[in-house]
This record gives sequence, C-alpha cells and structure tokens, in this order.
Amino acid sequence: MNPTRNRILVEASLAVALSVVFSALRLWTMPQGGSVTLEMVPLFLFALRRGGKAGCAAGVVSGVLQLLTGGYVVHPLQGLLDYPLAFGVLGVAGFFPKPLWLGIALGGFLRFLCHVLAGAVFFGSFAPEGTNVWLYSSIYNGSFLLPTLILSGILTWLIEPRLGRITGQK
Repeated sequence: MNPTRNRILVEASLAVALSVVFSALRLWTMPQGGSVTLEMVPLFLFALRRGGKAGCAAGVVSGVLQLLTGGYVVHPLQGLLDYPLAFGVLGVAGFFPKPLWLGIALGGFLRFLCHVLAGAVFFGSFAPEGTNVWLYSSIYNGSFLLPTLILSGILTWLIEPRLGRITGQK
C-alpha cells in the first residue's frame, strides 16, 4: 500500500469514527426518531478533502456502523434508506467542492430524500388521519435535518479552510 492510500484510509476511519460518536451526542431528539447532531461534519470534511467517491464510501460505512450500534429497522429497505444510503449520499459533497455550500446542500438534500422516502413508505401510519404521508414525512424529517444541515454547514465552512493549513495539504 502506498503512503497516500494509507493516509486516506486513516482519514476515512477517523471521519467515520467521529461521525458515529457525534451521532450519539444528540443536541435535540424527535419523539419517533431523528435528532440534531454534528454527525455530518466529519463526513463532509472528509468528502471535500478526498473527493466524492471516498466520501460516499466513508458515509456508507458510517451508516452501517450507526445501524449496528442502535439503529431502528422495521424493514430491510427502510434500514438501507435510513442508514447506509442516507449517510453515503453525504459524500456527494466531494463531487462539488466549490462553492462549498453547493456540495453540502446537495449532500444534505439527498439525505433528506432518503429519510422522506423511508418515512412515507414505512412510517406513514404515524401521520395524523387525513394527512398526506409525503407531506408529513417531509415536515417531520425536515424538522431535525434542516437544523442539523445548517449547523453542520456552518461548522464545515469554518473548519475546512483551516484543515488544509494544519495538515499542510488539501
């Protein structure tokens, strides 16, 4: 293995580990699941630093670990949507590093879509009688994902330019 590949693997491992730890440090939790955390920050930073392909791979690993360490699954497809896919798509930020907000917004939006789909299909029974399940799932998931994305975006924006200076590379 070459030194660059080793470095990327170590960075990916650190990003995944931090993401899993940050997922347990909940700033605010919703009654039927979902919470405001900082779990997306290390994944965004890694994807922006190492590219979309590596970022998506790290996100999938993070999602699998979060699933194994306390995920809630009612159906295999829902588990796939809410964990590996939802976190894997965050790596899309690495395909759009400039402007920074574009990649972060796109990754966050794709994660939102994964959760909305899972929510509408598998948790639609929680919607009040007569309420459109897609609208209910969008509002429910947006209520914690939007603050999470805003907070994660701000922190990523603050940390990302300094990360290259600290490590001496981009």
